[in-house]
Amino acid sequence: MTEKAPQHPREPLPLDSTAQLLTRITSQLGNQLSLVAPNGTRRPMQRIRRAAPTLVAVAHGSRDPQALPTVLELLDRVRELRPGLDVRPAHIELNEPLLPDTLGGIGQGEDAVLVPLLLGRGHHVRHDLPRAAAAASHLGTRVAAPLGPHPLLVEALYERLIEAGWRDEDGTRRDAAVVLAAAGSRDPDSDVDARRTAALLSDRLGGVPVVPAYASAATPDVPAALRALAARGRHRVALASYFTAPGRFATLAAAAAPGVTAGPLGAHPAMARLLLHRYDEALAGTAPALGAPAYPQLLAPA
Repeated sequence: MTEKAPQHPREPLPLDSTAQLLTRITSQLGNQLSLVAPNGTRRPMQRIRRAAPTLVAVAHGSRDPQALPTVLELLDRVRELRPGLDVRPAHIELNEPLLPDTLGGIGQGEDAVLVPLLLGRGHHVRHDLPRAAAAASHLGTRVAAPLGPHPLLVEALYERLIEAGWRDEDGTRRDAAVVLAAAGSRDPDSDVDARRTAALLSDRLGGVPVVPAYASAATPDVPAALRALAARGRHRVALASYFTAPGRFATLAAAAAPGVTAGPLGAHPAMARLLLHRYDEALAGTAPALGAPAYPQLLAPA
């Protein structure tokens, strides 16, 4: 029979000093008394931490039947990246819920951050969103910067081109180029933002020329951009779709492109990360003013 090893008594834990005991008792009494109102009744339990502000993702809206499902899929990706965050869709027009309705559904006294699913500065970002935020007087609201320009957008544009058939070796051809098809705006800063994105995408593609073109309100349009590139000997031209979701402008731009044609950015993982980045910027107070470039490092001429 095996002998048991001798049991050694555990060393007693050191006793708290009198000062430590008094400190602990005082702290516990303070916590308990904080729950009692002056009239002797128990105070309601307060939340230790207030919920994070609601992220309201504001899309333009479109009659294209694929637009709304695309936006909702993108927001599902955002929720996967930030579980527990209240993420709600809203639209400026054409789709429900409209922005005032989404804001109206958020509780009195809560906070919300409006993140535009728009890719540059323009009338909607400068005027429509701040006006809607001001009208929602029952909320504390902030308006984030538009999504572009930003390297995460460029990564999504690059991968959409690869999915459509662009190959890295295409960037070495002397007859290759890319048209960056965007919605267009009368705001000149919208063109500035698109050109910054075009310059970033050109770098990502190894230096191939990238020319912005517009579906409305600005020039050149896609056919004019294609003609200008052909005059420079650039006949192998791909189209990068600088649209968040399918819609009339994205369809018109794609119809004018004869070669590789990428789809809208949609629910690309980089887009979900960028939405949260703009949300966090707004909360931290580091988002650029609505009149300033959303990515001020990109000040070199395109």
